[in-house]
This record gives sequence, structure tokens and C-alpha cells, in this order.
Amino acid sequence: MTRKYFGTDGVRGRVGEAPMTVDFALRLASAAARVLAPDGGRVVIGKDTRLSGYMFEAALEAGFVAAGVDVLLTGPIPTPGIAYLATRMPGCFGVVISASHNPYEDNGIKIFNSSGEKLGDELEERIELEMEQGGVQTQASNRIGRARRAETALDQYQEFCAGTVPGGVDLTGVKLVIDCANGAGFKVGPRLLAALGAEVIPIGCSPNGRNINDGCGSTSPGLLQLTVPGVGAAAGIALDGDGDRLAMVDHLGRVVDGDQLLFIIARDRARRGELKGPVVGTLMSNLGLELALRELGIGFRRAAVGDRYVLAMLREEGGVLGGETSGHILSLDRATTGDALVSALQVLDVMRRSGQSLAALASGMPRLPQVMLNVRITRRFDPGAVPEVASAVAKAESRLAGQGRIVLRPSGTEPLIRVMVEAREEPLARACAEQIAAAVRAVSP
Repeated sequence: MTRKYFGTDGVRGRVGEAPMTVDFALRLASAAARVLAPDGGRVVIGKDTRLSGYMFEAALEAGFVAAGVDVLLTGPIPTPGIAYLATRMPGCFGVVISASHNPYEDNGIKIFNSSGEKLGDELEERIELEMEQGGVQTQASNRIGRARRAETALDQYQEFCAGTVPGGVDLTGVKLVIDCANGAGFKVGPRLLAALGAEVIPIGCSPNGRNINDGCGSTSPGLLQLTVPGVGAAAGIALDGDGDRLAMVDHLGRVVDGDQLLFIIARDRARRGELKGPVVGTLMSNLGLELALRELGIGFRRAAVGDRYVLAMLREEGGVLGGETSGHILSLDRATTGDALVSALQVLDVMRRSGQSLAALASGMPRLPQVMLNVRITRRFDPGAVPEVASAVAKAESRLAGQGRIVLRPSGTEPLIRVMVEAREEPLARACAEQIAAAVRAVSP
């Protein structure tokens, strides 16, 4: 069975359009309850700060309670917070209402199992089959579930994050700027850093339901880049809307992306004898990461794009550390899923122990010029199967002469074809990327 609704990161789409409707959320909850908790159980539901989160929260609550599942509502909390909480309660699974880094007009639903991991393809297919065959089911009144607010959820998650650095990290006297993208981390992010002793300057921490990811956060770090050197901060931390992706800014205002952060953590782990297995990146990871790790004698593997595929390869290879250029970093000996705050604390810990600035630490991984172009499409298709596009790719490969990489793939979360070209020189990478993007636009349905 091919999944109809679930993509690489749960269900996602424009609010009010299929599948992101109240009716769909109700049916999804009912079906998920029958698959994941057929004899009753508990689900913890969290969300980001989108205005539409309230209605999807209500619909999911109704579907689960009607199916006999008890519901715990956390309100706004980072996605990895729900993954953590799901592991703390017997017979519990987690649901997050968020479209991550997408604009507020979008929303999504993702589900975590009792081990704090995203569902595999098989379970998602079973849920979709239940949705098609079973509809919404309501138990007898003596078997329906209960719903209540999880008042201490944020405190529990904050304590968990702080505890992921062995021996703790003392940030006393360190000035940090944190940009929470007006999203799910707007409360817990600043609180966590302040509790560890940092002088915290928060930006992007005033959500109004519509400003999530709007000119702020890890996808738009411009304001953070200005603020960090402007206030003399040691570093800046940028989360995305649901708090699982991290970008950082050094004291000079330069962005340190997920590849560089992964390198910093991996090198430190290797030097301390704590790195197990190879580091896993994706097809989009910068070649500079692979080369820098190779110089240190650290193995590197590439998975398909998407943290679920990074996770699968880490398990296959016996590794614990992997991630994506976007800043979705997996540290399986610290957390079960990507967690921006956990990753940030690891980097800050390296800075404190080494006495080096973020800029100095990141300089160990020179980045090769990489150009990414997003071509918007009206429906999904395989660009590599189109002769005109394949011809453009072949011509670009000839121009690169073996000194670069080309990745062409459909986005798993948005109606886009992503064109990535890597080369020794930026002008060549851009010229090749634009050549391929033009071919995609010409045949785009």
C-alpha cells in the first residue's frame, strides 16, 4: 500500500484544504487509536503556536476520547518534548500539531510511538487503511476516555534537556541570544538557558498565532545575525517553529548550519572516545562535512533526505550521531528524535570546555559552495524521469567534471522540486543549478 496522507514527516498541508481539515483530524485520531491503543491507553498531544492548532487539538481530543483513549494536553511545546513525554508514561504515545518550518497558513500532524520515535511506514499505512475502512467510532459511555491538561509538561521537558549534558553545563556569565521563531519553544527555550546561568536575550518569542517562522527562526536568521554582534553575545541560537531544528550564529554574526554543528559535536565526541559508529548525513549534506570527518578518521554515510532515514541508517550502522544541513540533528544517546535545544546545549558545552568560540570551532569544517533552488510545482512528479530534465542534469555534470555533486528531488513536505548543486566555486554551482531549475520549470505540470 502506498501512503496517501503521511509524508516524510507526518501529515502536512494548507489549513482548510485536504488533508488538513477538522474532519480529517477527527478520523485520523479515531484510526490511530484503533491501531496504537486498541485496548485503551493514553496519548499526549502538543502543538506549536499556529492559530489553527486550537481547532486541530479539539478535533484530535474528541476522536481519541471517543475511541476510549485518555488525552493529556500540553499546549505549545517543542516536538521533541512530546517524544520525550511519550516515553515517560506507560501505554502512552504522542501527537504533535505542527507544520514545523512552514508558514502559519499550513499545519500538520505527526505521531510518536511509546519509545518516542516517529511511526514507521507500516504503522502509518495501517492507520490510513483504518481511516478508509472504519470511519469515526465512539465507545459506550463507560469506556470513553478522559482529557486533562498536563500542567507540568514544560517543566519536565526542561529538566530533561538540562540533563542531557553529562555533568551539566554552566552558562554563568555567557550572553546568548535565542530566536524561537515565535513557535513552540518560545517559553521553554529562554527559561532553559536562564536556568543554566546564561544572560538571555530572547527574540522571536512573542507568538500571536500568525507570526510563526515569519522573518525569524532557523529559516530566517537575519535578525539574529544582527542582534548577536550588536549586543556582544557569545552566540545566537535559532529554533524552527516546532523546535526540532537548530541553526546557530557566531559572535561575528555568521550562520553556523546543521552540517557545521554536526561536525563540532562529532569531533568533540571522537576526541573524548564517546563516538560510536559512523556519522550519518543525507544526500544534501555538504561535501565539506564528509571531507573534514574523513581527515579525523571518522566514518561518514549518506541517507535519503529526512530524519527518519537518518535514524534508520544510524541503527543499521550502529551509530549514534547524524543529521541534516537544516539543523535536524539526532543524538541517539541523548534523545530519541531531533531536538534543537538538546543539540544547542551540546555545542555550548563544547564551547565552555574548550574555551573556543563558535566561530573557531566551526572553522574546522570548510564548506564547499552549495546552491539550493526550490522550484514550485502544482503536483508531485519524478523530475529525474523527465528526458528534458535528465538532459540538463547530464550537461551540468559535464561542466562539473567530477568536482561537485548534483541532487534533484521532490520535497517531502512542500510542493517543491529541490535542485542542489555543489562545486568548488560558487558561480559554477549557481550556473548549473539555474540550468537544471529552468528545465524543471519548463516541464512542471
